[in-house]
Amino acid sequence: MEGGGGAYGAAKAGGAFDLVRFVQQPQVLARIVSAVFALIVFACLVGDGYTNQSEKSDLYCIFNRNADACRYGIGIGILAFLACIFFFMVDVYFPQISNTTDRKYLVLADLGFSGLWTFLWFIGFCFLTNQWSWTQPGDVYIGADSARAAITFSFFSIFSWCLLLTFAYKRYKMGVEDFTQSYADPSAEVPTPYSSYPNISHESYQQPPFTHTAEAPEGYQPPPVY
Repeated sequence: MEGGGGAYGAAKAGGAFDLVRFVQQPQVLARIVSAVFALIVFACLVGDGYTNQSEKSDLYCIFNRNADACRYGIGIGILAFLACIFFFMVDVYFPQISNTTDRKYLVLADLGFSGLWTFLWFIGFCFLTNQWSWTQPGDVYIGADSARAAITFSFFSIFSWCLLLTFAYKRYKMGVEDFTQSYADPSAEVPTPYSSYPNISHESYQQPPFTHTAEAPEGYQPPPVY
């Protein structure tokens, strides 16, 4: 379907771009906040997530010496940040997309990714919190504040991505409702069949003329035969 102006919560294609109005949109603000949270988690784990003892040069993760905890936090942090940049650019060019099908796929991608990352941030928060609770005080010389910051902003990221999930679902729902309202059921436009010829009752049938048997007039006498 072409020319889907206003579909999926966006303005008509080809309109002028208003930066102030764009930044004030709730999903854009939530995306910026989510990107900042992801950057903080990523930076804290990359900068101070690994440490070593004074007599050894081998680095280990400050979360209970579990390298998987640091790798998990860094992985979802950097992917979340890159995804926010990508979908931010999608939000910029979304009103310029005139094809409704393309809009639908982009909204579905946003919906699916936001739902997945909401779940992954929840897992990450629980994982980091559990590993930090088992960390020995002697294993952390520096980086304790960074570890707590990574846990805190992992928790905040759950809600920011949940907001993105909610906004994406609303946009998808708006697109489905617009399609439903503009869709005309072909079965409702099928013309009625030709009306049959009015029934003629057999009782009203009249015998055609000139088929009635002639009757002799009253009092008529045939002539005598000699």
